[in-house]
Amino acid sequence: MNSPATFDCDGNEAPHASLGMFDQDARATFAKNYPETPHLLRHKLNYHPLLEIEALADLAELLSEKSVEYNRGDLPIGIDGKPDATGLSIGETIRRVHETNSWAVLKNVEQVPSYHGLLVDLLGDIQCEIEAATGEMLTPQAYIFISSPNAVTPYHFDPEHNILLQVSGIKVMNQFPAGNARFAPDTTHESYHTGGPRELTWDDAFDDCKTPYALGPGDAVYVPVMAPHYVQNGQDSSISLSITWRSEWSYRESDARAFNHLLRQRGMAPKATARWPEQNRTKAYAYRALRKLGLITQS
Repeated sequence: MNSPATFDCDGNEAPHASLGMFDQDARATFAKNYPETPHLLRHKLNYHPLLEIEALADLAELLSEKSVEYNRGDLPIGIDGKPDATGLSIGETIRRVHETNSWAVLKNVEQVPSYHGLLVDLLGDIQCEIEAATGEMLTPQAYIFISSPNAVTPYHFDPEHNILLQVSGIKVMNQFPAGNARFAPDTTHESYHTGGPRELTWDDAFDDCKTPYALGPGDAVYVPVMAPHYVQNGQDSSISLSITWRSEWSYRESDARAFNHLLRQRGMAPKATARWPEQNRTKAYAYRALRKLGLITQS
């Protein structure tokens, strides 16, 4: 039996047939809320052979050291700097994740062809909705999280548009409003975009303001650019896949924040960057011009 034809965003038949990981209802929900509103989705990625424990342990042993990060799982919500390693190998950490009190992430797994294909399939389902709102989808990446029972991913933010897909186990993603300086001050944003850490300072008073998203197998949650969040794993070990991408808007937001950092260094009090749909063009392009001229070295 032939697979049904698929079409690109202009209605032309596409050469690559998507696996249909997000159905029509999920795509409609995503289109309604992207890019600024967190929301839940359903996906069809359960029991994928690339996401079984043994396959992930093999993948982790294949990846370079810079593509693997792992540490103890019993962490507080707020931490200062990177936590200590577990003392185990990454392969052992993953194979025995149910008992190692660990948290691990495999970064940029799209560098491996089979995982690149999985990322292409997933993002292909929603590429039209993405590009209708924020233009060309840039820098697609994938991260896999393997967590022991009750492990915590501490409070932090990320520069990408992100969908976290739960594959096995349960967890709760606790999100806070993106761009609200109460939960991540402007100076913290500026520091991050000029080389600082992504971990954020936690205050127990924040917890009353969180929006929790409970995730089980087949659930996914969208996380807006730079939305502060922390994750609490359930009583079983857990596997999650994060698919991320950048947009020209997200890169402009980053560069405008970095420009504000330069202004603040010179004694000014710059106005914070604006959230979508504002575009932050003036500061972003000024920063890019300075960088092109070699007058700054920050990324």
